[in-house]
Amino acid sequence: MRHADRSIATGAILALSLAGCGPDSSRCGTERGDGAQIVAIPAGSSFSAAVDSLARTGVVKQSRLFLLYAKLRGRERALKAGVYVFDCDFAAWPEVLRRLETGPIEREITIPEGYAIAEIVPLLAKTLGARPDSVRAAVRDTAMLHGLNVPTPTLEGYLFPDTYRFTVLSSPRDAVRQMVRLFEAKWDPAWDAQLQKLAMTRHDIVTLASIIEKEARLAEERPVISAVYHNRLRDQMPLQADPTVQYARGEHTERVLYKDLEINSPYNTYRNKGLPPGPIASPGRASIEAALFPADVPYKFFVAHPDGHHEFRRTFKEHTDAIRQVRGRSRPR
Repeated sequence: MRHADRSIATGAILALSLAGCGPDSSRCGTERGDGAQIVAIPAGSSFSAAVDSLARTGVVKQSRLFLLYAKLRGRERALKAGVYVFDCDFAAWPEVLRRLETGPIEREITIPEGYAIAEIVPLLAKTLGARPDSVRAAVRDTAMLHGLNVPTPTLEGYLFPDTYRFTVLSSPRDAVRQMVRLFEAKWDPAWDAQLQKLAMTRHDIVTLASIIEKEARLAEERPVISAVYHNRLRDQMPLQADPTVQYARGEHTERVLYKDLEINSPYNTYRNKGLPPGPIASPGRASIEAALFPADVPYKFFVAHPDGHHEFRRTFKEHTDAIRQVRGRSRPR
């Protein structure tokens, strides 16, 4: 920009500032000072196109002078695409430029491995600023259930545990869809051959993986725990997995009591042989792999030490001996 033009632009911006409508005026170009404007800037947009969007929504009013202001500051090339929310009380030009440089604010959430829908729903609702009921409706989305061929009424087990970033415009269904898509992306097509070898469906594996996820505290034990359950399934023994009883009860406790074993639920693997109807939580990739590729061991029983690691045994007698060693008298598993 030539010196004369720069002086004119500087003078114009100074005049607007004196009039209460310049770079430092937070209310200049907004229709109200207590609202917020959402501005979407597509990838590949030029700076001038972005300013046009800001002008249309009232974030800036003097768009040409705003462009000159950005050029004077050498910031006209600083732009990141995304969805922005501008609080009109903070829409002063320096703040607008800073926001365009740093990028849009995203909402981040981490879903830990082993979380169930009952735990995910409140987290997701809080992150999205949505009602929990709308999130519950999203996890029962029949279209997604049909696409996954999931024979259960919710997406339990298919909301992949990971860290997600959502825009301010993301709806509960958008968020749930993103989580399901990540599950699909994490599923290795090469695993399908192993499904045939095991004579199991993907839903079976995700269900088993969710139990392994809840049982395992040490990574190296996942394939061994998997082997215990595979061996029990093979021999038509009930899985007797405590986490399934806790899921049937609807709450987690440190110990499962004798009375809990009588809960009338298809998820109670003490009363019912075979796998429960569906997953009890969202398993991570390591647990899915463990469910697919169990260790080659003969164990059918295990008992946990207080620190979380397990003693594995082949026979019921060996198992009861291990229980006495670990915690004295306790009910066999």
